[in-house]
Amino acid sequence: MKYKNIREEELKNKVGADWFKNFDSTEIIGNIDFTVFPKQDNLFGRTPLLWAEAKTGDFDIPTMFVQLILTIGKARTFDKTMPPAFLGAFDFKKIAFVPYLSVQDIFYLNDFNWNVTPSNHESKEFQLIKDRIENTLKQNSTVFDYIKEEKELRIFIKNSLTNANTNSKLKIDKNNFIPIYLRWLEIVKPIINVNWDELKKANILDNDFYLADLFVDDKDTQIIEDDQTIRDSLFVVFQNQGYKIAKENIKQMFDATINLKNKDTYQQFWKRYKRPPIKEFQDYIIERRDLLVPQDIRERKGAFFTPRIWVELSQKYLTDYLGENWQDDYFIWDCAAGTGNLLAGLTNKYNIYASTLDQADINVMHERIDHGANLLKNHVFQFDFLNDDFIPASKGGKMPDSLFEIISHEEKRKKLVVYINPPYKRGLGVADTNWRREEIGGAKDELYIQFLYRIYIEIQNCKIGVFSKLKMLNAPDFLLMRQLFKAKLEKLFITPADTFDNVKGKFPIGFHLYDTSKKEIFSFIKADVFDYNNELIGFKGFSTYDNSLFLNNWLTKFKNNNSPVGKLIFNSNDFQHQARIRFVQYDQVVLGGDGKFTITLSNITVCVVYLTVRQCIDSSWLNDRDQFLFPNEGWQTDVEFQNDCLAYALFHGQNRITSSEGSNHWIPFTEQEVNAQNRFESHFMTDFIQGKIKPQAENIDLCVRRTGWSILLWRGVRRTGWSILLWRGVRRTGWSILLWRGVRRT
Repeated sequence: MKYKNIREEELKNKVGADWFKNFDSTEIIGNIDFTVFPKQDNLFGRTPLLWAEAKTGDFDIPTMFVQLILTIGKARTFDKTMPPAFLGAFDFKKIAFVPYLSVQDIFYLNDFNWNVTPSNHESKEFQLIKDRIENTLKQNSTVFDYIKEEKELRIFIKNSLTNANTNSKLKIDKNNFIPIYLRWLEIVKPIINVNWDELKKANILDNDFYLADLFVDDKDTQIIEDDQTIRDSLFVVFQNQGYKIAKENIKQMFDATINLKNKDTYQQFWKRYKRPPIKEFQDYIIERRDLLVPQDIRERKGAFFTPRIWVELSQKYLTDYLGENWQDDYFIWDCAAGTGNLLAGLTNKYNIYASTLDQADINVMHERIDHGANLLKNHVFQFDFLNDDFIPASKGGKMPDSLFEIISHEEKRKKLVVYINPPYKRGLGVADTNWRREEIGGAKDELYIQFLYRIYIEIQNCKIGVFSKLKMLNAPDFLLMRQLFKAKLEKLFITPADTFDNVKGKFPIGFHLYDTSKKEIFSFIKADVFDYNNELIGFKGFSTYDNSLFLNNWLTKFKNNNSPVGKLIFNSNDFQHQARIRFVQYDQVVLGGDGKFTITLSNITVCVVYLTVRQCIDSSWLNDRDQFLFPNEGWQTDVEFQNDCLAYALFHGQNRITSSEGSNHWIPFTEQEVNAQNRFESHFMTDFIQGKIKPQAENIDLCVRRTGWSILLWRGVRRTGWSILLWRGVRRTGWSILLWRGVRRT
């Protein structure tokens, strides 16, 4: 053996130095043991040449490759960076190489559990991969003994590895078309001879040019002269070594032609990839055009892909409510269709209509229709729902005459289902449309509310199936909209928002099924709750808080600025803002829109109750929009409850008052109890606990008899790092919330 009795890290260092000294073998990618890159970047960035598994001793080659494949598949490394030309495996005695393209298909296994531990060689997943690749390795791998085949190994590295990226083309699939797009933005987009700002004003985006590049037949050559589009109906097509936009797409008399500034750069970029994409992924890539739209534009236009599991579930709810034959009995209009994925699974194309803001999305849907999508081209049309008028095409408008007839006919409107996942973006500018109406109050700045309002006003008595946030049900700012939108909410299911593309927040998104013919102001509904795996996990009630007083209304009753001992920072009344609720030093500067409330002797009990109530239940996606309400008066005489809140607030992490930022009035111990090396600047809290300081009665009598404040409250409690280890939950009806007792009582 060339290498023996050394550790794995030393083996990797020696292999790098002995065999790959003309390359960079120092870079670390995830949990991959060993990588090789060219030493110098080229025009197209750093492209890896080798990812390899390293083992000590004399190891089985297939086993090493299986562990490497499981490592890559678990982290989906190929989604985050360009995959290498070769995968490798080496130990003390030998090194093996296999072209990445020969094993690439293994990463597309359906229903395969990639979450197993790669080093567990006994798992069924490990054996499954091993069974699948053994023949591939026999046919495509090259194995070298370090000592016996030293010359051959060096020739292989010099010739095959060095030239790897010029000799093979990487297949384009559903996993790598986005990373390729990000490189395309850096290399190809700048050499397209066009004014991007002007195109953007016309709703023409760079992703349309990227799709034009993807969907060409490169004839397996390295040149672009013979490149030919395979999808003529795309918004932009590659033609004659440049781009063409059909005159119909831009409403001009002639086609628009756009040239390349540097054909050599273009050719060098695309010769690394096999075009068109793998056939089974072509429809997916076109359908997922939304993934190539910048985030700000996606939010404004609603270019978000509704996950297939929720599409199917929403259609089941429609079936349960409208009947088994609803697709034949009702018309369906998705007026925020994007590329039309919400309509997938519907069967009666003669009853389906789809409209969207961008002509490019219309072209994508037409392209999908050409390849089997169950829609009619003349039912798919460009329409700005929040700005365009309802005018039939026969009178110069955009709307198909048949759909105009439906929405104009009182009885037919009752058989129309407006089925949408509209944009959720809010704010001035973004929501500045013809349907930003003052009569709906604060809700006017939400795009999805504008959709609902126009539907309710101008398509009366229809049914609405809409994916949206839950603000419509209980947000205080939406009171006016709730009073105007008199439609019965028949059904509702909710799911975690981050199951939707590029939504990172922890809040619920619901599918609401409204009947606008039933005039009813919403007050309450019991929603079905589904988890990340589409499992029904329970039910949750939603009701309005109209005419309710909130916890912040209660807090502000006790404003006082005399003799401050701290400051309570507060925010909105929901769980969403839980992290904003905290205690800080009185003189600490707090920027932003948070509320500031001075803590004094007269309101300290109110403040500790407030912080405890706001923090004692963890925020989750499910309770994100739940509101904290004004309490009943029972808390005033419940000394035990007040004691619990004081204990909780003193030790909670959101009590940010520290001695490092000034005098700390919140230390609940004497110097002797904690063996302090210096005298505390303030004994306010210990004096308060021992009853030496009495709250000053102002707005309310807080001077109840406080045997519970005795110092016994604190002695003998087990503490680790100032945290209380014992918690007991009690239900307080006055707060309608679960509170906690933070200490053991003597």
